[in-house]
Amino acid sequence: MGLSDAEAAARLERFGPNVVRRRAGRGPLVRFLLQFRAALVYILVAAGVIAIALSEYVDAGVIFGVVIVNAIIGFVQESKALEAIGALSRSMRFDATVRRGGRNRRVPAPELVPGDLVVLEQGDRVPADLRLLACRDLHADESMLTGESAPASKRPETLPESAVLADRRNMAFAGSLVTRGRGEGIATATGDGTEVGRISALISSAGQIATPLTRKIASFSRLLLWAILAVAAVTFGVGVLRGRPVGDMFMAAVALAVAAIPEGLPAALTVMLAVGVSRMAARRAIIRRLPAVEALGSTTVICSDKTGTLTQNQMTVRAVHAAGRTCAVSGSGYDPAGEILLDGAPGTPDIAISETLRCGALCNDAALLTHAGRWEIHGDPTEAALVVAAHKAGFDQEMLATRFPRLDTIPFESERQFMATLHASEDRRARIVYVKGSVESLAAMCGSSLARDGSTVPFDHAAALAAAGELAGRGLRVLAMARCSAPPGARELTHPMVERGLTFLGLEGMLDPPRPEAAEAVRRCRRAGISVKMITGDHALTATTIAGMIGIDGAGAAPRVLTGADMATITDADLPGVAERTAIFARMTAEQKLRLVRALQARGHVVAMTGDGVNDSPALRQADIGVAMGASGTEVAKEAADMVLADDNFASIEASVEEGRCVFDNLVKFIVMTLPTNGGEALVILASVAFGEALPILPVQALYINMATSLLLDIPLVFEPRDAGIMDRPPRDPGKPLLTFELVMRTGLVSLLLCAGATGMFQWELARGAGIAAARTCAVSVVVVGESFYLLACRSLARPFWAPGVFSNPWIWAGLALMTAVQVAYAHVPVLNRLFHSAPLSAGTWGRVILCGIVIWLAVELEKFIRRATGHGPRGDTA
Repeated sequence: MGLSDAEAAARLERFGPNVVRRRAGRGPLVRFLLQFRAALVYILVAAGVIAIALSEYVDAGVIFGVVIVNAIIGFVQESKALEAIGALSRSMRFDATVRRGGRNRRVPAPELVPGDLVVLEQGDRVPADLRLLACRDLHADESMLTGESAPASKRPETLPESAVLADRRNMAFAGSLVTRGRGEGIATATGDGTEVGRISALISSAGQIATPLTRKIASFSRLLLWAILAVAAVTFGVGVLRGRPVGDMFMAAVALAVAAIPEGLPAALTVMLAVGVSRMAARRAIIRRLPAVEALGSTTVICSDKTGTLTQNQMTVRAVHAAGRTCAVSGSGYDPAGEILLDGAPGTPDIAISETLRCGALCNDAALLTHAGRWEIHGDPTEAALVVAAHKAGFDQEMLATRFPRLDTIPFESERQFMATLHASEDRRARIVYVKGSVESLAAMCGSSLARDGSTVPFDHAAALAAAGELAGRGLRVLAMARCSAPPGARELTHPMVERGLTFLGLEGMLDPPRPEAAEAVRRCRRAGISVKMITGDHALTATTIAGMIGIDGAGAAPRVLTGADMATITDADLPGVAERTAIFARMTAEQKLRLVRALQARGHVVAMTGDGVNDSPALRQADIGVAMGASGTEVAKEAADMVLADDNFASIEASVEEGRCVFDNLVKFIVMTLPTNGGEALVILASVAFGEALPILPVQALYINMATSLLLDIPLVFEPRDAGIMDRPPRDPGKPLLTFELVMRTGLVSLLLCAGATGMFQWELARGAGIAAARTCAVSVVVVGESFYLLACRSLARPFWAPGVFSNPWIWAGLALMTAVQVAYAHVPVLNRLFHSAPLSAGTWGRVILCGIVIWLAVELEKFIRRATGHGPRGDTA
């Protein structure tokens, strides 16, 4: 009868609508304001305030603009968890058939309540978690929840409470799709209480993980903040103790702080990541969160979902066994291009093999169609695989249906484990019954078998089971084929007609094949020092087979395959070690995938997680870099991910890792380039205070140097091309700092050279009678020109500046040309002279300034040569 309308209304009031609700969280204003809670932001705000105090409103506007843009980017990033949960909620908004008051009716899915009697038909989406009461050939595609390649067969039986999600045959879960048959069930859970609702809670619990880049930048910013404040305070204190006026010392401390602040770093970082996004888009990878670009370059482990990621999510017949012989079937997916291989070579199938394939195509409800140039199926993927295999032997489905028209059908039933169809013969006089089903059920119904020449011989029951076992041992799903004759003129098919006396035809073994490019992509990842692990909801044997095809294997003493049941017995303390040594994880639930990612992160790994289903979403959210499939992935997975692969191609991940490494290399070059500017200026000011001299660089001039060199000299490094051997080195150690000891020493060397050059030229100009403005202009020019020459050396951190190709990055030369023009204008344009307290320089002074720049360039190139010769140079791009 179902619930009455009154009872349904009462339960709707009690339990609420059947939707996945968003979890309460911080409001948008609070989340936006929290974006300003970072050390580097404090530095920038301080710089902006100082710029305003100095009436440098343009510089202040630039600085505050950078702060606000970064806050907006962070706000958008943090909103994606809510978007993912919203996608879950939208996925459950459709109509469903329920029985209320003794009659069926269609109601919106959100109006379903626990206790509703729901009717399921082929093509329906399950509206709630249902305990099935009656089924007829009911199959549901639960891959979004379980990762299973094939639709799950359902039956209303009693199961133990310990049964894992993928084995709960008596349940139909919200969001899954009915691919075949019909059934009825009682709604046991709606909305947040469903399995989909639990995954929503997991997404909320999976916190946003900081990437290696954001962690390092945060650490670097905090260190820089305290260093700047400490040095500025020491400068102020030393000057006051030496008897210098307090006002002068305050301005000196302000000048030092402004000089030391790398105002261009956030802007350059944003530009650098945006360039990486653009490059990745050209390689079919869409970035949803900017820091994900660099995180890919840090990846040490890729946890890849099997179905639809490493495999094609298209069942394919790989082997046919008939009359004591097993032949292979070439090709993959639903494209019927392929052949029947006899002894490894294309050949003409014998009668037994041909009849096995014909049976699979005729006893079948699926259809193979072409749409927009691609092959598609209607119906069950397993049945579609049989149709495709028959096509490869020359049996067109429409042609077979015309020659052997179907007259009646016994649908597949879980209790009997077979399907049978009644056909008229070509002359329409005789009747033929074709049967397909499980090996065990058909073997018990057969009394004879078909020989290669078409004759019948006694059925060898043990040999058939042994052949099926051999195919199953290869990870193949096996179906048996049989036939019998029916009385002439028969129009109906009954169970007694097929339950005994069948002639066994053969076996077909099928598999969801790996993507052709997956093996090469896995090999490239391993060469780059990245471990690839398969995480799937499928069976352990199937997972092992696919892993073997594409070269995934474990190491150490841990079991090669770890199942969800095994993981349940492993403690949180032991799991990280087991997870690191194991490469294949089968029958994993959403919670276990999330737990696995956390375990690997506990070992210090930077984890990339790929997936396409709802069950993958919590792990995608938790991972350092979540990668969703664009074509086959659910909206929930895409919303939870940091990156979406437009072509669902695992090989695109390897390309993205390459781009990520390039981004980090260029970031290091940028930092190595920009820090000596700040360090050199700070040392100039510190030295002037220590020796009681006038400031060679004023605060406004320090701001000019920092902003001009950052925009025109530093940012062009963002566009440096990838190093040819970038994927031949292991991943960076996430625990190591941004700069190696060698690069820190180089930064110090260049800072000292800039300080010596600027201070020396400042004193030289004063000694030869130049005014204080001209002397300061000379000091500023030494820093700018020295940085210009140093830029050439920074194109490669270990090799000569010409090694990447002199003109491989035209932005470098454009930046140098613009910087030259701007610096000449700084010294010789009257308006700029008034704004920045500068003055024109003589030709001789410019010559000495350029000589200082050449000395700095030669010193760095000599240092790189010595390090290469002694084997102590920086690794990478660099090497």
